[in-house]
Amino acid sequence: MVKILKLDWLMLVVALLLLTIGLAALYSVSFSRNEFNSEYFVKQIIAILIGIGIMFLLALYDYRAFGFFSTRLYLITVLILFGVIYFGVEARGTTGWFGISGFNFQPVELTKLVMIIFLANFLSKKKNELSIWVKIFSSTILIFIPVFLILKQPDFGSAIIIIGIWLGMFLVSGIDKKNLIIFVSIILVAFFSSWLFLRDYQKDRIKNFINPYNDPRGSGYNVIQSIVAVGSGGVWGKGLGHGSQSQLNFLPEKHTDFIFAAIGEELGFWGSALVLGLFGVLLYQMKNIARFARDNVGYLMSVGIMIMFILQIFINIGMNIGIAPIAGVPLPLLSYGGSSIIIMLASLGILQSIYIRKIKTLD
Repeated sequence: MVKILKLDWLMLVVALLLLTIGLAALYSVSFSRNEFNSEYFVKQIIAILIGIGIMFLLALYDYRAFGFFSTRLYLITVLILFGVIYFGVEARGTTGWFGISGFNFQPVELTKLVMIIFLANFLSKKKNELSIWVKIFSSTILIFIPVFLILKQPDFGSAIIIIGIWLGMFLVSGIDKKNLIIFVSIILVAFFSSWLFLRDYQKDRIKNFINPYNDPRGSGYNVIQSIVAVGSGGVWGKGLGHGSQSQLNFLPEKHTDFIFAAIGEELGFWGSALVLGLFGVLLYQMKNIARFARDNVGYLMSVGIMIMFILQIFINIGMNIGIAPIAGVPLPLLSYGGSSIIIMLASLGILQSIYIRKIKTLD
C-alpha cells in the first residue's frame, strides 16, 4: 500500500486521460450509418482493464529482478516470433497475430518491451567487460534476429521502431564521440542500402508518401483521406459522432492507424492539441524518471520506453498528417488493439517501478 502511494500520479492521470479520449474516439467511429458496432469498443475496454492490472503489478515488482531472466525473455520472444510466422493469423497482408478465443495477440508488441528490458541489462552489465566494438557487433546480431523475423511477417513499421530503440539506448549508454561518428555512419549506409531489400508495396508507400497524389485511388488513398479528415475538423471539430470522413467510412482503419485523424476531424485543432499536450506531459515525466533512476539499468529502461513512445507517436501522427509513410504503427494508449494497449500500460508499470525506487533527490 505504501508503494502504491509513491506512484507518479501525474503520469498515471495523464495516461488515464489518453485512454479515455481513445475510448471516446473509438466509441464515435464505431457508429456507421447510425448502427453501432460494439465489438471494438468492448474488446478495448477489456484490454484496458487487463493492462491497468498488469501496470499496477509491475509497479510493485522490482524492475531490477528482470536482470535475472532477461536472456530467457529474449529467447522465448524469438521463439514466439518464429511461431507466429508459421502458425499465425493473417490480417491486412501481415502474418503477425495468434488467434485466441476471439482475441488476437500480436507478439511484436511484446517484443518491443522485451528488447528494452534485454538491452538495458545487456548494455549495463557489460559496460566494463566488453570493448565498444564488441558491444556494437554483439548487440547488432542480437537485434538483427528479431528484426529479421518481424520483417518476414512483414511488419516494416515495428522493425523500424525496434531498431530505433536499439540505436537510442546504445547512444545514451556511454559511447564516445569518435566511435559515435563511425557508428552513425555505418547505420546510415545500412539504412539507405535497405531500399534494395524492401518489397514493391513498401517502396510504393515511401514514393506516395512524398507525393500521395501519384496514386490517389491506390496506395495514396489512405494518406489523402486522413489529411482531408484532419483539415475538415477546423478549430473546434465537428463533434463526436459527426465526422463525415469517419462516419461515412471514407477514412480507412479509423479505429487503429488513423485514430488521430478521426480525433482531429471530430474534436478539431483544440482536441488534437490536447492529445499532443498530454503526450508531452507523459514524455516529460518519463524523462524525469530516467534522470533520477537509481541505477544504469533503470536509466536505460526508462530511455528505451521513452524512445518507443516517441517513435510511435511521431510515426503514427506523421502518417495521419502526411509527413511520414504509412507503416501500420498504433498510436500509444489511443489506437484500438489489445496487444498494444496492454504492452503500453505494462511499460508504464515498469516506469512506475523505477520511479518508486528512485534516488532520494526526488523525495
